[in-house]
Amino acid sequence: MPETPAIALEGIGVSYDGGRTFAAEGVDLAVPSGAFVAVVGGSGSGKTTTLKTINRLVEPTTGTVRIEGDDVRAGPPAELRRRIGYVFQGIGLFPHMKVGENVAITPRLMGWERVRIEARTAELLDLVGLPREFAARAPSSLSGGQQQRVGVARALAAGPKIMLMDEPFGALDPVTRDGLGRAYRKLHDSLGLTTVMVTHDVLEAVILADRLVVMDRGRILADGAPAELMTNHADPVVAALMETPRRQADAVRKALEGHRHG
Repeated sequence: MPETPAIALEGIGVSYDGGRTFAAEGVDLAVPSGAFVAVVGGSGSGKTTTLKTINRLVEPTTGTVRIEGDDVRAGPPAELRRRIGYVFQGIGLFPHMKVGENVAITPRLMGWERVRIEARTAELLDLVGLPREFAARAPSSLSGGQQQRVGVARALAAGPKIMLMDEPFGALDPVTRDGLGRAYRKLHDSLGLTTVMVTHDVLEAVILADRLVVMDRGRILADGAPAELMTNHADPVVAALMETPRRQADAVRKALEGHRHG
């Protein structure tokens, strides 16, 4: 008997105008436990809308979302969101709270004891590579990359097995972005997480994810391993998108050759 997916989207459609147009339509997606899936596509392709149906930040117009076989509508949205980590661009740390208080928001809402919260906060700062003394600092005193690490720690605070990431590293400089992406992938593997990440950066998706889902105009055009999708895909939209990292690599190679011969 096949294993129940960690996340299953069944015929998901999202319309904001009563069904005249759809931001997502006919979306079927099964994500096995432990997978790292990147959803890629141009602006307006329906990536973020689809992602947000998983934790009910967006309620689908049609279809069903299941977490480990259970319909997400079976319980309150707040309860569902405590089971699912969520990291997004811009982080959304509360400026009036210290770093440690930001990390501890969900455990506090869940009624954890103070000693347990303090221990978990210290553990999470270790996990994301930040000094424990940062717990007492204001978010504004941290760099963008450090703030994003706090965002990841906060998302992991209650020990979720599922992580949703919406352009999580998009606002960072390239070096910080690359380092944080690789650090998160290590966390994903070591903690046995199931991750769905939305990104417009195809190269980032190819490097970090086991599987790519390509969306365009609210629909899934392709779903497969990066190497598979980068090899002469029949759909022109998919082929053009997957050509981007190869073109970038070629441009770098040519620049280096020109520099050597110059």
